[in-house]
Amino acid sequence: MRQTPKDIAIIGSGLIGSLLAIYLKRLGHKITVFDRRPDIRTIEFSGRSINLAMSNRGWRSLREVGIEKEIKKIAIPLFKRAMHVNGKPVYFQNYGKEGEAIWSISRGLLNKKMIDLAETAGVIFRFNEKVWDIDLPEARLYTGATEKGEWKAYNYDIVFGCDGAFSRIRHKMQRRSRFDYSQDFIEVGYKELTIPSNVDGTHKLDKNSFHIWPRGNFMFIAMPNQDGSFTCTLFLPFEGEISFDNIKTKSQAKEFFKTYFPDVTKEIDNLAGDFFKNPTSAMVTMKCYPWTYWDKVALVGDSAHAIVPFYGQGMNAGFEDIYVLNELISRYGNDWERIFREYQEQRKPDADAIAELSYRNFIEMSSKTADPLFLLQKKIEKHFAKKHPDKWIPVYSRVTFSDQPYSDALAIGDRQERIMEQVMQLPNIESKWDSPEVEEKILELLNKE
Repeated sequence: MRQTPKDIAIIGSGLIGSLLAIYLKRLGHKITVFDRRPDIRTIEFSGRSINLAMSNRGWRSLREVGIEKEIKKIAIPLFKRAMHVNGKPVYFQNYGKEGEAIWSISRGLLNKKMIDLAETAGVIFRFNEKVWDIDLPEARLYTGATEKGEWKAYNYDIVFGCDGAFSRIRHKMQRRSRFDYSQDFIEVGYKELTIPSNVDGTHKLDKNSFHIWPRGNFMFIAMPNQDGSFTCTLFLPFEGEISFDNIKTKSQAKEFFKTYFPDVTKEIDNLAGDFFKNPTSAMVTMKCYPWTYWDKVALVGDSAHAIVPFYGQGMNAGFEDIYVLNELISRYGNDWERIFREYQEQRKPDADAIAELSYRNFIEMSSKTADPLFLLQKKIEKHFAKKHPDKWIPVYSRVTFSDQPYSDALAIGDRQERIMEQVMQLPNIESKWDSPEVEEKILELLNKE
């Protein structure tokens, strides 16, 4: 169904805001994007980012507006995890079936590209203009240099809040009766670090792997960039014996890297330098409901459902919000009230599910990936899935390599976990993991569940 053109404002020029702008512009609407920050294309972008892992859901959302190929040019496929466990050679775990990959993309590069594409499509960007308040029933925005200074009012037909976990638009919605809201910070922070390229521009580690150094309650990861460097992230508790709090000098930082990440000691000066140059950032899970107000205002992406980054699904989930919105628009045309109502009803259970999965994946990545029993369990699951692909798809594949709702992936994953708990209790499981007996046991339990 065609829509009557509307005058629409989007708050936030990040990945979600710029992709939503491209979608809505294509439908014939007049789009203005506000951002309190300067144009990212004019500043050096670094210090607060985890490289993005684009997977199926993200690519599908880009494909829908014809920009998938353009974005793939700035992405690197990662087919496997490279596990760096102290005292062992690096070992690799394939992500999915042959050819399945997640894609590493620099957040800064992608954001610049998306703004370029939106501008080319005719979207207007207003940078360095902070939205302080919104009149929800009127979709009227107020911007200004300071909170106490003079404000300018703008009237719109519809406003989308794509302004992140600490959204100004949501903040106003929170003051309404019966608005549910929660935020939950984890005790672990993160810091961006860099491993530069070799002198000839090649990568120092395997280019097509997601590198993980699991160390119990902390870990280090590295994802490749096109210039041969790796964007690395150190996840570490804020306080405690091994924590950000306890690394106060460059020599302590060097000692820390030497002790826990001996295979990156050649980069130690670089890493220790970045350690003090770049900020330590916090991670939050934010949930709220409702996500919309009448037919006037809607929250999309992190402003509706911020999650911790351990499944690499934050951006993918936000892009999927836009894909779903677009499907509802094509179904209901000008009935924005119905579009918004069904959008939040459909997406809320999936947002809650990926929040839960992301939190669990932190536990898995930091502790379990180095645990022999956990690895054996994954080996059994993989072996069984290969023989019975119609009966067993690992939860990771359901999240990353399919478009199945996150809520289904969570429910099926829980069921599989219950089955595997019983399988792992079988006597001598280590020696007979690939036997017909184990296969039959899984089939029997699948029939019971």
